[in-house]
Amino acid sequence: MAFLLGFLIAFAIGITGVGAGTITAPLLILGLGLSPEIAVGTALLFGFLVKVPAGAVYLFRRQVAGRMLGLLLLGGLPGVLLGSLLLVHLKGAKDTVLLLVGLTVVVSAGLGLYRSLARLALSRERPWLLPPAAFGIGLEVGFSSAGAGALGTLLLLHATRLSPQRVVGTDILFGLALALLGGGVHLYFGQVEPSLLLLLSVGGVLGAALGALLATRVPTKPLRLALYLWLLFIGVQLVYRGVAHG
Repeated sequence: MAFLLGFLIAFAIGITGVGAGTITAPLLILGLGLSPEIAVGTALLFGFLVKVPAGAVYLFRRQVAGRMLGLLLLGGLPGVLLGSLLLVHLKGAKDTVLLLVGLTVVVSAGLGLYRSLARLALSRERPWLLPPAAFGIGLEVGFSSAGAGALGTLLLLHATRLSPQRVVGTDILFGLALALLGGGVHLYFGQVEPSLLLLLSVGGVLGAALGALLATRVPTKPLRLALYLWLLFIGVQLVYRGVAHG
């Protein structure tokens, strides 16, 4: 089951570009019954592992903006550290964590829909926005594993004049750094399931490769929109569980 889940999640990432954190943690909670903190920690490290090849490709193609990445990390790394420690502190408050993870997924999916449907135009660069906004994104990622993809991309589109390829490449490296630090904190505190992570990752490598191969042959925008709508539904389910049991 975990192998198949990892394959399907990574396939969706490879073919649509939707972030691993937004998909993985909710499915681990709802599908496999993991506690929220274990699901978030495992999802962070899974997202790191399956996105490493993509990050390497963007680096090799020089489609990463080093200065903008540095500004993102300036705020994002302290944020993800604080968010991860916050989840450790709230380990016993399962319903609160379910509610907050659900809200994060709903917001991330909603912003992803907006990004897919809207045409964003930039009049001037606002690089000063990157560190404080990235701190908020890091906080969210450390607490829920979700948000780096949709929120990071929107931030770069709003605050920079980078080309779409450099936006994606820079955001992938930003997400990799957040996932590694946040996942490391969760691993240190025992909030990762190693055997599950291994099975997810083996399936994920195959799924990501197949998804990337098919991405140029199928219309990805309708698939991406459908996936965001499905994630909205999943997020609402998590919010309902958190409220109903609270």
